[in-house]
Amino acid sequence: MGRLSVSLCGVELSNPIIPASGTFGYGHEFAGYYDLDCLGALALKGTTLAPRFGNPTPRIAEAPAGMLNAVGLQNPGVDGVIENELPKLAAVFHKPAIANVSGFSIEEYAAVCRKLDPRPEIGWLEVNVSCPNVHGGGMSFGTDPAAAAAVTRAVKAVTKKPVILKLSPNVTDIVAVARACEDAGADGLSLINTVLALRIDWKTRRPILANTTGGLSGPAIFPLALRMVWQVSQAVSIPVIGLGGVSSAEDAAEMLLAGAAAVQVGAANLVDPYACPKIIRALPGVLDRMGADNIREIIGGAHGD
Repeated sequence: MGRLSVSLCGVELSNPIIPASGTFGYGHEFAGYYDLDCLGALALKGTTLAPRFGNPTPRIAEAPAGMLNAVGLQNPGVDGVIENELPKLAAVFHKPAIANVSGFSIEEYAAVCRKLDPRPEIGWLEVNVSCPNVHGGGMSFGTDPAAAAAVTRAVKAVTKKPVILKLSPNVTDIVAVARACEDAGADGLSLINTVLALRIDWKTRRPILANTTGGLSGPAIFPLALRMVWQVSQAVSIPVIGLGGVSSAEDAAEMLLAGAAAVQVGAANLVDPYACPKIIRALPGVLDRMGADNIREIIGGAHGD
């Protein structure tokens, strides 16, 4: 294993840096910027059973140290992804990708995962029970431990690939949800998704987003994400992917120290399309300053004995 290599649900990654779902398209869109094979893995845009146009515009609002989005899972549907997006990705990315799966019922989650299970381009299924920008799906499953567990069991029954549940921060006790998913058979967890938030245009006296609320991402949520990764990683025995406001190699190191096995980078990709390779190139220097021979030494290192 190399100095930056880590293991995610039994699959070795050359480094722990992964572009987060919803900030990197279906991957191939970034191939014109740099060689995507430098990434540890990448997470595809959220995919549903049927095509979705998403929410009405405006969908984006700026915020101090971040942004709100209410895109609403716009995507071509799982059949469109399999037919059009995955072949394009395979031409420019030669590692397993993480499919991000959303649904409006337990049956929909299972149906999407069943279709993606045989695809060789997909290494993991990241089941999104945390999207705050759609009604009747996503976060409605992730805020209730029993519902999150039910989705986990349904998906595990139809796939042989590792299943990672993406958790919502919009809960009172994220540890309870995490434990319920682990008990139901989840192979890993990713957290956090965006934080439910609001901006109002003081001139019009109306919410800026057509959806009224949206998901806050960016550096503003990093300390919150770090706290939740810290809590969950101590409460479960399965790998945790940390995300939420990561924008530097030092941020990634903090996530790993908090207990993350890998790190996803989200909104930073929208600010700088080269954010992920810059973080990867900077990680060895961070390890040098920490006195660490390899990155695996620091995973969970802030917890002590």
